[in-house]
Amino acid sequence: MRFLPLVLSAAIALVWTTPASAQTPILSDPFSNPVVGQHKTVVEPDTFSNGSTIVAAAQVGRIFDGGAAGIGFATSTNNGASWVSGTLRGITTAAGGSYDRGTDPSVAYDAAHGVWMVSTLALRDTSSGPSGVAVLTSRSTDGVNWDSPVVTAATRRRQDFDKNWITCDNTPTSPFYGSCYTQFDDFGSGNALKMSYSRDGGLTWTASRVPRAGVIGGQPLVLPNGNVVVPLDNASETALGYTISTDGGVRFGTAFAITSISAADDPGGIRSGPLPSAEIAGGKIYVVWEDCRFRANCSSNDLVYVTTTNGTTWSAVQRIPIDAVTSTVDHLIPGVAVGGSGNVVSVTYYAFPVTNCGSSCQLNVAHVSSTNGGTSWSAPTQLAGPMTMSWLPDTSQGRMVGDYISSSFGSDGNAHPAYAVASAPSSGVFNQPLFSSVLTASGGSVTANDPVVFSGSAVHGSAPFKRR
Repeated sequence: MRFLPLVLSAAIALVWTTPASAQTPILSDPFSNPVVGQHKTVVEPDTFSNGSTIVAAAQVGRIFDGGAAGIGFATSTNNGASWVSGTLRGITTAAGGSYDRGTDPSVAYDAAHGVWMVSTLALRDTSSGPSGVAVLTSRSTDGVNWDSPVVTAATRRRQDFDKNWITCDNTPTSPFYGSCYTQFDDFGSGNALKMSYSRDGGLTWTASRVPRAGVIGGQPLVLPNGNVVVPLDNASETALGYTISTDGGVRFGTAFAITSISAADDPGGIRSGPLPSAEIAGGKIYVVWEDCRFRANCSSNDLVYVTTTNGTTWSAVQRIPIDAVTSTVDHLIPGVAVGGSGNVVSVTYYAFPVTNCGSSCQLNVAHVSSTNGGTSWSAPTQLAGPMTMSWLPDTSQGRMVGDYISSSFGSDGNAHPAYAVASAPSSGVFNQPLFSSVLTASGGSVTANDPVVFSGSAVHGSAPFKRR
């Protein structure tokens, strides 16, 4: 599709306390056979922070053809010094709910109502595979004890929801302070854009009026003036665009294009793609994704980004200079955090050191940062790896750590990413928990001024895409 002009959570599973500089395990899959899923696996985390509290949510017990046995959470109330974890109740049958699977968790905090929220896509098994039948919102006042979810949106005939994301307006001077917004799409109707808004801390939701556009991977953000900006991909992941609401989510305007996407196939048979990672601080939005336009012949993917302060005027596409454009490295699945007045940027990501790695691909987790709004960057720091691809859970779209990962700045001024790290399976059981680190955004002197040398489209083609 083109772009047009109270039930408490499960008992705490584990508590981890480690030095701030360490790689810290924060969430593991609590399930085992006969519960369906590839145990012990955690994939696709999102995070959000408020003050010294950081909440992460992720799929636990990944299932091959879509979703997971449950949705887990990990919460720190002391800027990552220690974590508690558990499973959100009332979603999947494995955790006291009625749905067969859960996927695509996204975390938000509503400062006006003092409520943490996790948005989840609920799946039911059908004769043609799992179908997205509802978008749910789990609520908590402390990030540890969670109510049974409320229904944000439920499908009607032939609908099939996918790829939800949630955010809240936390600017006290905004005319819509305390409003929350959830974006998702209807794959059953060509990935049709959907939005809902809440004014009461996520208890009730109202459908927004939206343009006719096929989309995937939208991540709504709220400007200080209350305007809601939603960066998103088109349905085939070949262009990045946006839509805006100026009336508190009642209506969203035309979905306009920002730029085409040029993305190479990542190696290793990994499940990945150029979905955007978007964050805001100080009124400045950054959108980061993987793209090959700065590489001759689209040889591998860099991480690139655009910025805006008003949601309508966007910067040119800029490359994060992690390494030279002649390197063999392939970069993928970024999670961006933005702090300060919008000038401090931290990006955690995965990377293959060698693109043409065949059956010997090794996957790493790394980090890079800027303290001057992207004028210059630090050298990359490796956080984890190397990982052998067979250590990762398998899906119908490839080996998986997530379609996205996430990072958030805490009140300590450090970035706190969440990322899956796999070790060798033992006795046929996977070993892929969720980890976090406490990362200083140090910045550096590495700069990029590279010309665009490849202008082809992304590799995914023109068909609407589904990721769950």
